[in-house]
Amino acid sequence: MERLDPRARSDMYGRRINRAPSPWRARSLPYVTIMLGSLLPTLLIADLMPLSPPFGLLMLLGWRMVRPGLLPLWAGAPLGAFDDLFSGQPFGSAILLWSLAMIAIEMIETRFPWRGFWQDWFTGSVIALVYWIVSLLVSGARLTPELLAVALPQALLSVLLYPIVARLVSGLDRFRLARARKID
Repeated sequence: MERLDPRARSDMYGRRINRAPSPWRARSLPYVTIMLGSLLPTLLIADLMPLSPPFGLLMLLGWRMVRPGLLPLWAGAPLGAFDDLFSGQPFGSAILLWSLAMIAIEMIETRFPWRGFWQDWFTGSVIALVYWIVSLLVSGARLTPELLAVALPQALLSVLLYPIVARLVSGLDRFRLARARKID
């Protein structure tokens, strides 16, 4: 077995010792990714029917459930306001619904602190479906069976995408907490 020179060993391990995550990245990444999620449906425009789920809400749910306590309870209001500006919904609908979603998650966390993946998926799905139905009501459209049939793929996609969003959020969280490199 070959022995390393002590200088080479300290050079090999010394660059990883005593490094802290970037404070800017640690604080801003959740908010930036949620806002990018709110902007994403504007890029995925469907002509005949709404197909893209509310990615901003799914990112909010993902961050809140993957990293409980990271986002304050009031974060739903400003992030919902940003979503209202780009979603086309009446201003204030996402502010109210995202704030209520944050409160609901907080109540569920208080009641069931031992949550697991299936409970998070169920909770995220129920919140996404309630958001979908209330958004249809608030938009001013008449709820007809045809409208529900056309908009149903958006709701199903919201439910099916939650595990992927949660996985994406956990990867982003690892990046958020990665140690900053020191430039020598």
